[in-house]
Amino acid sequence: MEQAYIDTPLGIAKLEGDTEGLFGITVLNSEVKISDIIPETLEDAVYQLQEYFEGKRQDFALELNPQGTDFQKRVWEALLQIPYGKTVSYLELSKTLGDVKAIRAVAAANGKNPLWIVVPCHRVVGSDGSLTGYAGGLHRKKWLLEHESPVKQQALF
Repeated sequence: MEQAYIDTPLGIAKLEGDTEGLFGITVLNSEVKISDIIPETLEDAVYQLQEYFEGKRQDFALELNPQGTDFQKRVWEALLQIPYGKTVSYLELSKTLGDVKAIRAVAAANGKNPLWIVVPCHRVVGSDGSLTGYAGGLHRKKWLLEHESPVKQQALF
């Protein structure tokens, strides 16, 4: 397993992966040393994340290898279908997966997403559009949704 620590507008992110693919991107709430050298297996992920934060990338083309239960993997796969700049509710996501009663399980799997940003769990909101539950913190979820918003607020002065 290879690791790299990169700086992002939302804090330091830890990337983990190997030749089988990327299996972890986590935003940290603590300061750690930024990686001086990025392992070759993580270079593309670092590059694509930088493009995303610069507003130059909306979709990721990475080999993913998240570890989880079959149900969690189904939820994460469904998250990948949510377009950039769009949101869905936990209820809508449950319906997409074929079981409206699984809303709590879907929310729990969403919260266990190991691939921050690349698997866009931040695009899932409450049925009323509220920002609910986000492992990285609601301030980061708000930032990400505003970053992806097709309507940018302009300064009046």
